[in-house]
Amino acid sequence: MNSLRPCEALIYIMIVVSASDRDMKDEELERIGHILDIWPVFEDFPKERLLGVARECQQLLQQPNGLDRVFAVVRSELPQRLHDTAYALAFEVAAVDLEMRLEELRILQLLRRNLQLDQPTIAAIERAAKARSRMLN
Repeated sequence: MNSLRPCEALIYIMIVVSASDRDMKDEELERIGHILDIWPVFEDFPKERLLGVARECQQLLQQPNGLDRVFAVVRSELPQRLHDTAYALAFEVAAVDLEMRLEELRILQLLRRNLQLDQPTIAAIERAAKARSRMLN
């Protein structure tokens, strides 16, 4: 496995969350595309590369200990200053359908542990994502 650029590592995280329940929903894929359009961290990422990066991540996930391998490559390639961003992206994708499945919660828990995020940071990210995802009705 070649090294990843930080943007690619962040996309890996979003793909892992979306695929965690073995069903990448349209809402989640749309949210990932929207995130790539508006989040400054993806400003220089060519959006046409999204599908290729997603395929690379899925291939890695299908290998023995695939999830551990994804987390290992993300840990090694993602600068510490982007760890909270990675969790924010993951939570954003998981929260898009306003329903957290057990698999998504497990992935978020593993991600928090792998990125060594502190509880106040986690709580702030989760609260902000929930607030953004609420609907009027």
